[in-house]
Amino acid sequence: MLSVLKIGGSVLQDDACYAAVARYLAGRVAEHPDERLVVIVSARYGVTDELLDAARRAAGDPDPVALDLLWSTGEVASVATLALYLQREQVRAVPFNVHQTGLHVGEAPSRAGVATVRPLRLLAAIASAPIVVVPGFLAVGAGGTIASLGRGGSDLTAVLLAIALEADGCELVKDVAGYFTADPHVDPNAHHIQTLTIDRAIAMAAEGCDLVQAAALDAARGASLPITVRCLDAAAPVTYVQPRSSAHGIRHENDSRRAAVGA
Repeated sequence: MLSVLKIGGSVLQDDACYAAVARYLAGRVAEHPDERLVVIVSARYGVTDELLDAARRAAGDPDPVALDLLWSTGEVASVATLALYLQREQVRAVPFNVHQTGLHVGEAPSRAGVATVRPLRLLAAIASAPIVVVPGFLAVGAGGTIASLGRGGSDLTAVLLAIALEADGCELVKDVAGYFTADPHVDPNAHHIQTLTIDRAIAMAAEGCDLVQAAALDAARGASLPITVRCLDAAAPVTYVQPRSSAHGIRHENDSRRAAVGA
C-alpha cells in the first residue's frame, strides 16, 4: 500500500512539531508495516514569508528565478529536519531534494503550465525504505531551474505525485480537521464537513477558502483523485473530498511513456 501525505507549514511551527510529526509517522509505520509513505513537506511555518521579505529587501522586485531558488531553501531544510527526527525515531527515511522528485513544469505552473512526473527515483526509494520525504511547493523548471507552484503549492505537489505514483491515498494534513462551514479558528460555532465534492471545494476556494490550493483541487478533479483533508490527530474527524468525473489527466512516466496534466 502506498500513501501520499502532505504536511503543511502550519503543522511545522517549531522543533516540537517536527518531533510530533516524526512520532506520528513512526507509529503509522509500526502499525501498518506494509504501507509505504511519500511525505511532502512545506517549509517551516513563516519561513516562506521571511524569505520573500529578505528578497524584497535585497532587490525590491526580486527576479522570479532567484526568488524560487531562495524559497527552495525553506522546503529543503524542512525535508532534512523531518528526516533527522525520523532517524531519532529509528525509522529509515530517504530525504529528496527538488531535482530528485521527478516533477517538471513548464512556464507559469500555477496558471497554465504543464506538469510532467517521472517518478523512477521515487519508486526506487519507496522500494528501499518505508518513508520518502519530499519538498513540496517546488518543481524543476525550464533548463533545470527551480520553479515554485504558487502559494499553497505543496498541495499541488501531493496531488500530482499521488496521481503519478497511483497511490492508494492522498492525505493533506493541515492545522484543522478538514473543511468547516466557517473558519474554526475564528467561529467556535463552525460545523465540520465530513464529505464534499471537488467541485464544491473549488467553489469554496473561489469564495476565499484557501484550505486547499485551487490548482491542486483542479488537478485532482481532472484525474478523479479523492483527497482526505485532516489534521495530525488520528482521533479527529476528517473531510473526504470526492471527485465526480472519471477521466484521468495524468499517469506516471516510465522509459517509454510520458504523461502531462494542465496544472
